[in-house]
Amino acid sequence: MAHSLIPCDLHDYIEVACMYGYQVRLILKDQSVIEGKTKDVLTDPEKREFLLLETGSGPQQVELIALDKLLVLTPNARFSEVDFSGSCES
Repeated sequence: MAHSLIPCDLHDYIEVACMYGYQVRLILKDQSVIEGKTKDVLTDPEKREFLLLETGSGPQQVELIALDKLLVLTPNARFSEVDFSGSCES
């Protein structure tokens, strides 16, 4: 198993965002930006984890280890920003 996982405390933010269906802006490590409504966390057979978003162009999966920053666009959310930079552990 050579892939990385994000720390549990950061994973909790993803779970809360999905639970409340927050509208988010994701900034990935390659600096690309994706916006959508958080739906679920999925795990593939290789145990990689993905955030499922509903975007304007349909469902999209983003691997959690690709995240650099998550900005919550939903008003009055429980949190507004999560910084994932430098957070991956083996």
